[in-house]
Amino acid sequence: MTAAVQVLESFPWLGWILAFVFGSIVGSFLNVCIYRIPAERSVVTPGSHCGCGAPIAWYDNIPILSWLLLRGKARCCGRPFSIRYPLVEFLTGTLFLLAWVTQPIPVALCYWVFFGLLIPAVFIDLDHYIIPDRFSVGGLFAGILLSTLVPELHGFANPGGVATFDGLSTAVIGALVGSAVLYWFGALAEIVFRKEALGQGDVKLAGCFGAFCGWQGAVFSLFAGALIGTVLLVPVLIWQRIKGEGGTAHTEESEEGPGGDETGEEDGPIGFGTAVPFGPMLCAAAVLYVLWLQPPVRAWFDEVGELLRLAI
Repeated sequence: MTAAVQVLESFPWLGWILAFVFGSIVGSFLNVCIYRIPAERSVVTPGSHCGCGAPIAWYDNIPILSWLLLRGKARCCGRPFSIRYPLVEFLTGTLFLLAWVTQPIPVALCYWVFFGLLIPAVFIDLDHYIIPDRFSVGGLFAGILLSTLVPELHGFANPGGVATFDGLSTAVIGALVGSAVLYWFGALAEIVFRKEALGQGDVKLAGCFGAFCGWQGAVFSLFAGALIGTVLLVPVLIWQRIKGEGGTAHTEESEEGPGGDETGEEDGPIGFGTAVPFGPMLCAAAVLYVLWLQPPVRAWFDEVGELLRLAI
């Protein structure tokens, strides 16, 4: 293990390549999860196959590259494959690479697990307005376990003894605070708007954030996610108002991907009262916190805490 670390330290570009390639491979598996888990189908069997029923050869299932070489069409029958497949693979590879570049190796590996949970949660929420418990609740327990084994995830050095307990307690507190804050935020919004404002899947997902990022990361993700949603949706509302769009939603033709999994998308005008998945916005905020904003956000919370202590 030490020799491998020394090699990666001597040739950092090798680690970058391996991180991206491994991430794209994981992204290929996540594509299967995204389409099969909501349908309650096995992610192991059957193997990848075209919508026409023909199995896909391994050389036509290489992440990103095969889609480009085949120009997005199946070799067997010529039917198109969704561009989402290479995009998910590229996104996963890029996030794995960024985690590898910005974090110590043990912490980067933990964030690989974190990103591997967030990506399918995002796309399943976009498609079906649900976040399966295996990603939110499963991610919560995974975050607690990894925080115990790798307390550096929360800034505690020297695993073992006090550091191990600090990592465990930070993850547990983060999970409780993250889910509680989002739960009460949703409860108050429900009183104001007189309808359900947040799904329980979002609340559970916030607990996962707290386990991996601490309570500061969970709270930041909530408010930053709301800001991201506002930035993205307000221009759409304004544009629709200007164009005077209306009418009923329509359903596009379903597409079948390499796994033979179908997906349909509903598009229509967005307005107040329209259901909009909040999970992707929360996840985007969590990624920003993990990769770049963790130090300034924690420093800000520490400063606010110190001011409150002085005031009291």
